[in-house]
Amino acid sequence: MRMLRSLRLIAVALLGVMLAGTAGFHFIEGWPWFDGFYMVVTTLTTIGYQEVHPLSQAGRVFNVFIILSGVSLVFLFIGALTKALLEFEFQTFLGRRRMEREIGQLTGHYILCGAGRVGRSVARELARRPVPFMFIEQSEAKAQRYVREDWLLQIGDATQEATLRQARIEYAAGLVAATTTDASNLYIVLTARGLNPGLKIIARASEEDAEKHLRTAGADAVVSPYLFAGQRIAQSFLRPHVVSFLDTATTQLGMDLEIEEICVGQNSRFAGMTIESSRVRQERGVIVLAVKRADGMRFNPAPDDRIEVGDYLIAMGEPAQLRQLEKAAAARP
Repeated sequence: MRMLRSLRLIAVALLGVMLAGTAGFHFIEGWPWFDGFYMVVTTLTTIGYQEVHPLSQAGRVFNVFIILSGVSLVFLFIGALTKALLEFEFQTFLGRRRMEREIGQLTGHYILCGAGRVGRSVARELARRPVPFMFIEQSEAKAQRYVREDWLLQIGDATQEATLRQARIEYAAGLVAATTTDASNLYIVLTARGLNPGLKIIARASEEDAEKHLRTAGADAVVSPYLFAGQRIAQSFLRPHVVSFLDTATTQLGMDLEIEEICVGQNSRFAGMTIESSRVRQERGVIVLAVKRADGMRFNPAPDDRIEVGDYLIAMGEPAQLRQLEKAAAARP
């Protein structure tokens, strides 16, 4: 920023010298405005053409000041510009090296393949948690749009095994195949599943027929933005209040409210308790909407339903209350 400010100041000063020189030759020598401007340009660029018109003694003295100030500013501007370019390249190089080091230390992270609108939406939601994640994008021009976000980003082809290994896929918790073509997403899923059989993979599908192929290739879940958008539009007509509630609960619009999944750990204080005896709602102001177990999902659990180790409580409440419940469910007091 400081270097850009200096360049602007030098450029303004140089423009002032050019305007003053043009006006000086016009009023001192009586030259036309263009002749005065041409004389200033040839002087500052040190081309060495002869004078446009013979100069008087006063004109020569005036031209000396133009030469000393203008040429000095020109060389100063060139030096500052060169320094700014070198600093930019150096910072870019250091930024790439820093990003490579950070990617090389990632573990339990999420890999987002494709820096388009879907990938960007996923990244912002992950950053809000926050959890570690990184992008893989083949187009460097598209990747540059997100430089200001300070997200970890790797330029490469996510369908290639070497690219995924550089992203430490062996240590990743999940992968999102969100490129613009179903064929690319299919290759990404196949390659990723071969490198990490236990990886959670979610793929984007543009065509309806692509879902079964992506699942066969190894995707755990397939999301179609167009299908989702169509369903959302229809539900906004048919059940507008339900849609409004889900927006509030899942995107924090209008109220400080979230829906979260709370894992009941091996040493959880809630293990073996019923919904009623856990006093989750009374003490923490959190509503348990459902309990996810290995054999399925139980919606609106009864007060005497027992909470077991490995269950996931689908709970709704304020973010601070949910964080407290998550800590309480992890260990005994």
